[in-house]
Amino acid sequence: MDKKPNIIIVMTDQQRADLRKGCGYPLDTMPFLDEWAQGGVDFARGYTPNPTCMPARVSMFTGRYSQCHRVRTNHNASDALYTKDMLDILKENGYVTALCGKNHSHRREEDFDFHETCGHLGYEGESNTTPEEIEFAEFLKGTRHMEMHEPSPGGVCVQHPYRNVSSALRFMDEAGRERPFFAWVSFAEPHNPYQAPEPYFDMFPPESLPPLDGGTEDLSAKGERFVWLRSVWEEVLGTDLENRIARARSNYHGMLRLIDDQFRRLIEGLRERGLEENTIVIFLSDHGDFVGEYGLIRKGPDLPDILCHIPFIWRGPGIRATGRMAEGYGSIVDIFPTLCEIIGVQMPFGCQGKSLLPLLAGTPVPAGEFDCAYAESGFGGLYWNDRDGLDLVTEGASQNMVTFDCLNTWTQCGQVRALWKDGWHIQLDMMGSGYLYHVEEDPRELHNLWEDAGCADRKAALLQELAAAMMRAADDLPVPHHRYRTKVHPRGYWRQDFKAEDPGVRELF
Repeated sequence: MDKKPNIIIVMTDQQRADLRKGCGYPLDTMPFLDEWAQGGVDFARGYTPNPTCMPARVSMFTGRYSQCHRVRTNHNASDALYTKDMLDILKENGYVTALCGKNHSHRREEDFDFHETCGHLGYEGESNTTPEEIEFAEFLKGTRHMEMHEPSPGGVCVQHPYRNVSSALRFMDEAGRERPFFAWVSFAEPHNPYQAPEPYFDMFPPESLPPLDGGTEDLSAKGERFVWLRSVWEEVLGTDLENRIARARSNYHGMLRLIDDQFRRLIEGLRERGLEENTIVIFLSDHGDFVGEYGLIRKGPDLPDILCHIPFIWRGPGIRATGRMAEGYGSIVDIFPTLCEIIGVQMPFGCQGKSLLPLLAGTPVPAGEFDCAYAESGFGGLYWNDRDGLDLVTEGASQNMVTFDCLNTWTQCGQVRALWKDGWHIQLDMMGSGYLYHVEEDPRELHNLWEDAGCADRKAALLQELAAAMMRAADDLPVPHHRYRTKVHPRGYWRQDFKAEDPGVRELF
């Protein structure tokens, strides 16, 4: 490449990895994304380091796990700890930057050179000036984050993905061609409130959706917090719960197609401007959604595969066209160090991800470096339960039991860690309680093999891997104040040794 590539990160909010025909799903929800992904690397094993909005987004910008960057909930942006993040590095290297859509990170909107933002409920940064935009904003405000049983007003052009793409195209026109650009195109959908305009509202009617794999009869095997979460939804949504979940599923599918059409519009806009050949585009989500499985919607407790497994697709100059790829695990924490290598700078100290460039470019891959993914959850302390006398309204998780925040004191307390390797998933909490699933054969994780004698060796090996991953995810910050120097591989690798005089290694911290 003659110059640094432009970079676009397209992030959806709360999109599951598997609800695409390109992933084996029977419905064709995102035809353009599936086609576009064939020209890049579509990770079959892409994961979030934390299935919570803000922790995952801070991990993307810092390349650090949530226990180290310290933003462990959606309410701790001010606690972010790092040396330099992606925005710092890109600005230092001449990039003009933009935020087009939802933020919900440790960065202020004003930190970007260009910003046009949105949220979920109509008045969270949007500029609502036309009668249609104002009507839609009022509609969103009235949803209270719940599913809608009628088409959203205003049509497609008032929807956030449409407006976010319009902002991104306007930014590209204003940025000029003298400097490379970075755009974070951050859709607030398909996150709740589950809503969609025509024609998307009727595109995947409830009766046409595939049957769910996991039902409420599977909740007890998933743990007490899953059972509790369902009980709250029963109280909030009442006797019409199943119909409401079905409508939420339908709207979710419709929103996936709307997002797909707007992603097509973004890529076509790149092509029309002659920018595609020198632009790296990454498509991902911050975390998943139950979308009805186990009788649940949204998100909540622990680290189930359905919430941690995300779309993770790279395409652009220097990236081979492999399409769907299952030979390595990729994580949100790996985005920052990969981009550092692509633009030719050293990743900052404290970055815990690793460069995916060998997987993307098809060059030799260090043995063992990409054979697992690791995730964390929990803000600490003991588990809260019904015996503690804390109620949802007092805690702030509900307004008079007509709304519900599924990320709350009960679902986010404690500490949980998980690892995926060789198609298996192991989870362990601070009390020693564990879950073991063969996700390639049991994708909905309905059969916990933790106590299965036939899997004892597998469990022991994965526990060893999990312990090692937890130590690799320990923080190098702050550095020792006297004498000692920390040896860090320039690509963030652990299994490939190097010497200080090797090319590309400028210093040991």
